[in-house]
Amino acid sequence: MPAPALPTPAVTRLRLTALVATAMLALLCLAWELWLAPTGQRTLAIKALPLLAALPGLARHRLYTYRWLSLAVWLYALEGAVRGYGDAGLTGALAWAEVVLAVAVFTACGLYVRARLRAGQHVAAG
Repeated sequence: MPAPALPTPAVTRLRLTALVATAMLALLCLAWELWLAPTGQRTLAIKALPLLAALPGLARHRLYTYRWLSLAVWLYALEGAVRGYGDAGLTGALAWAEVVLAVAVFTACGLYVRARLRAGQHVAAG
Protein backbone atom coordinates (compact mmCIF):
# COMPACT_ATOMS: atom_id res chain seq x y z
CA MET A 1 0.00 0.00 0.00
CA PRO A 2 1.56 3.35 -1.01
CA ALA A 3 2.20 5.95 1.63
CA PRO A 4 -0.39 8.74 1.79
CA ALA A 5 0.57 12.01 0.17
CA LEU A 6 1.78 14.75 2.44
CA PRO A 7 -0.13 18.01 2.23
CA THR A 8 1.41 20.73 0.09
CA PRO A 9 2.45 24.00 1.76
CA ALA A 10 -0.58 25.74 0.21
CA VAL A 11 -2.95 23.13 1.64
CA THR A 12 -1.28 23.43 5.04
CA ARG A 13 -1.65 27.23 5.01
CA LEU A 14 -5.31 26.98 4.01
CA ARG A 15 -5.92 24.44 6.79
CA LEU A 16 -4.33 26.75 9.33
CA THR A 17 -6.36 29.70 8.05
CA ALA A 18 -9.59 27.70 8.25
CA LEU A 19 -8.73 26.49 11.76
CA VAL A 20 -7.87 29.94 13.08
CA ALA A 21 -10.85 31.67 11.45
CA THR A 22 -13.26 28.99 12.71
CA ALA A 23 -11.84 29.17 16.23
CA MET A 24 -12.06 32.97 16.18
CA LEU A 25 -15.67 32.81 14.98
CA ALA A 26 -16.55 30.34 17.74
CA LEU A 27 -14.87 32.54 20.36
CA LEU A 28 -16.66 35.60 19.00
CA CYS A 29 -20.01 33.82 19.23
CA LEU A 30 -19.33 32.72 22.79
CA ALA A 31 -17.98 36.07 23.96
CA TRP A 32 -20.79 37.97 22.27
CA GLU A 33 -23.61 35.91 23.72
CA LEU A 34 -22.12 35.27 27.16
CA TRP A 35 -20.32 38.50 28.11
CA LEU A 36 -20.15 41.33 25.59
CA ALA A 37 -23.79 41.78 24.57
CA PRO A 38 -25.87 38.86 25.85
CA THR A 39 -29.44 38.42 24.70
CA GLY A 40 -32.05 36.92 26.99
CA GLN A 41 -30.75 34.08 29.09
CA ARG A 42 -27.58 33.67 27.03
CA THR A 43 -29.01 30.66 25.21
CA LEU A 44 -27.80 31.90 21.82
CA ALA A 45 -24.29 30.84 22.84
CA ILE A 46 -25.29 27.38 21.63
CA LYS A 47 -24.68 28.61 18.09
CA ALA A 48 -20.95 28.11 18.68
CA LEU A 49 -21.30 24.32 19.06
CA PRO A 50 -21.20 23.44 15.33
CA LEU A 51 -18.05 25.52 14.95
CA LEU A 52 -16.39 23.81 17.90
CA ALA A 53 -17.46 20.42 16.53
CA ALA A 54 -15.77 21.24 13.20
CA LEU A 55 -12.34 21.98 14.69
CA PRO A 56 -11.14 18.35 15.05
CA GLY A 57 -12.15 17.56 11.47
CA LEU A 58 -10.37 20.64 10.17
CA ALA A 59 -7.24 19.70 12.09
CA ARG A 60 -7.32 16.16 10.66
CA HIS A 61 -7.73 17.25 7.02
CA ARG A 62 -11.24 15.75 6.79
CA LEU A 63 -12.49 16.92 3.41
CA TYR A 64 -16.10 16.27 4.45
CA THR A 65 -15.74 18.73 7.35
CA TYR A 66 -14.42 21.45 5.05
CA ARG A 67 -17.34 20.89 2.71
CA TRP A 68 -20.16 21.03 5.26
CA LEU A 69 -18.58 23.90 7.15
CA SER A 70 -18.28 25.98 3.98
CA LEU A 71 -22.06 25.66 3.63
CA ALA A 72 -23.04 26.02 7.29
CA VAL A 73 -20.95 29.12 7.83
CA TRP A 74 -23.38 31.13 5.68
CA LEU A 75 -25.89 30.91 8.54
CA TYR A 76 -23.43 32.89 10.64
CA ALA A 77 -22.90 35.41 7.86
CA LEU A 78 -26.66 35.82 7.50
CA GLU A 79 -27.17 36.29 11.22
CA GLY A 80 -24.35 38.83 11.32
CA ALA A 81 -25.75 40.79 8.39
CA VAL A 82 -29.26 40.89 9.86
CA ARG A 83 -28.04 41.95 13.28
CA GLY A 84 -25.49 44.34 11.78
CA TYR A 85 -28.13 46.22 9.85
CA GLY A 86 -30.61 46.18 12.72
CA ASP A 87 -28.40 46.98 15.70
CA ALA A 88 -26.05 49.83 16.48
CA GLY A 89 -23.10 50.21 18.82
CA LEU A 90 -21.23 47.20 20.14
CA THR A 91 -23.79 44.66 18.91
CA GLY A 92 -23.58 46.04 15.37
CA ALA A 93 -19.78 45.91 15.42
CA LEU A 94 -19.82 42.33 16.70
CA ALA A 95 -22.30 41.39 13.98
CA TRP A 96 -20.08 42.77 11.21
CA ALA A 97 -17.08 41.01 12.72
CA GLU A 98 -19.12 37.79 12.53
CA VAL A 99 -19.78 38.42 8.83
CA VAL A 100 -16.09 39.01 8.12
CA LEU A 101 -15.02 35.87 9.97
CA ALA A 102 -17.73 33.78 8.31
CA VAL A 103 -16.58 34.90 4.87
CA ALA A 104 -12.98 34.13 5.86
CA VAL A 105 -13.98 30.60 6.94
CA PHE A 106 -15.92 30.06 3.72
CA THR A 107 -13.04 31.28 1.57
CA ALA A 108 -10.43 29.19 3.38
CA CYS A 109 -12.59 26.05 3.28
CA GLY A 110 -13.50 26.51 -0.36
CA LEU A 111 -9.91 27.08 -1.42
CA TYR A 112 -8.78 24.12 0.69
CA VAL A 113 -11.26 21.77 -0.98
CA ARG A 114 -10.31 23.10 -4.40
CA ALA A 115 -6.57 22.67 -3.73
CA ARG A 116 -7.03 19.15 -2.38
CA LEU A 117 -9.17 18.03 -5.30
CA ARG A 118 -6.88 19.66 -7.85
CA ALA A 119 -3.82 17.98 -6.37
CA GLY A 120 -5.64 14.66 -6.06
CA GLN A 121 -4.35 14.42 -2.52
CA HIS A 122 -5.68 12.00 -0.02
CA VAL A 123 -4.09 13.26 3.16
CA ALA A 124 -3.99 10.68 5.88
CA ALA A 125 -5.70 11.45 9.14
CA GLY A 126 -3.13 12.02 11.77
